[in-house]
Amino acid sequence: MADQKQRIYLSSPHMGGEELDFINDAFEKNWIAPLGSNVNGFEKDLQHYTGRGHAAAITSGTAGIHLALILCGVKPGDEVICQSFTFAATANPILYQGAKPVFVDSEPDTWNMDPALLEEAIIDRLTVGEGEESSKPKAIIAVHLYGMPAKMDKILKIGEKYGIPVIEDSAEALGSSIDNRKCGSFGNLSILSFNGNKIITTSGGGALLGDDEDIIAKSRFLATQARDDAPHYQHSEVGYNYRMSNIVAGIGRGQMKVLDDHVNIRRQIHQFYFDNLGQSWLSGDSKADLKNQASPMGVYFLKEPEECFSNRWLTTIIINPEETGGVSREDVRLALEKENIECRPLWKPMHMQPLYSESPYYGNGVSEVLFEFGLCLPSGSNMTEGEREKVLYFLKKELRIDD
Repeated sequence: MADQKQRIYLSSPHMGGEELDFINDAFEKNWIAPLGSNVNGFEKDLQHYTGRGHAAAITSGTAGIHLALILCGVKPGDEVICQSFTFAATANPILYQGAKPVFVDSEPDTWNMDPALLEEAIIDRLTVGEGEESSKPKAIIAVHLYGMPAKMDKILKIGEKYGIPVIEDSAEALGSSIDNRKCGSFGNLSILSFNGNKIITTSGGGALLGDDEDIIAKSRFLATQARDDAPHYQHSEVGYNYRMSNIVAGIGRGQMKVLDDHVNIRRQIHQFYFDNLGQSWLSGDSKADLKNQASPMGVYFLKEPEECFSNRWLTTIIINPEETGGVSREDVRLALEKENIECRPLWKPMHMQPLYSESPYYGNGVSEVLFEFGLCLPSGSNMTEGEREKVLYFLKKELRIDD
């Protein structure tokens, strides 16, 4: 019989044990349908944790971005500035609205939206050229990638300067913070994700957060098919089936109890990889030129800025084949896959995606370099010590690193 190696996942669900208490309560009360005490309680948990005034529990982070765009007044033909180095779910809701994405590249300190390029893009979109119309962007979508907070102070100041609301995509950053202020509390509107691979999960789900009670109330209205206040089903505008169910929210309430524990474990996992793979931080100019780096093992990590606290949702590394004897990121990924260990390249930037190849792009090459050389390592908070050691063993083996 062939050897069946148990798969080590990149980031799998990790239950804390109390989730069933909330689910059973919903069953006992026969409150299975959407809404109920778990939904209300989960929203309050999120408000308390992030410091936000109001929260709406919904079906996904993608739904949250879609609702945020609607609430920002984005309509067909409008332009929305979006971080290029991100997952497609950040950008796709722009198309849902019939709007046009304008992509901005990353800076090397956090790998998130470059504030200088953001302002350059805004100024350029405002400029009227021959045969062209000025187009003031209706919103900015900034992302905290892999749990590393973006330079929100600069991004928010730019948004305020030009009168453009900022949507904060914190899908990967619950538990992260900037100067002790939680991610999810910085944008005019913010979103969270509780997909199965996130730091806590509700199997599928998300949240939209803000400080304006009327705006979040409007989001709940839109998320429940925009049903008017009438004894019959009456609708005056388009709505969506985006509200989280009471059962799913019960999982979320239990997960909130272990969120900080999960953050601590993921940070420990990041430190484990860092301590054993050369202890080299990636730094460089605006093009993230690997030739200017010097690592004894050809492996680099993203350094946490002094003002930031990252949940280290996923540990990411950069592999320089010029320092590894020609061993590339893809060589490592395929070698680990043979051992049934899941790894994944860093996000392919949106401006490189076929779907968005014609969209305006303001770049410096950072995200392209990160995609070419970057790899996500297994980082789940439920990894055993043996699984960590196994991943490290095969990493070192492929990279030809001797202890």
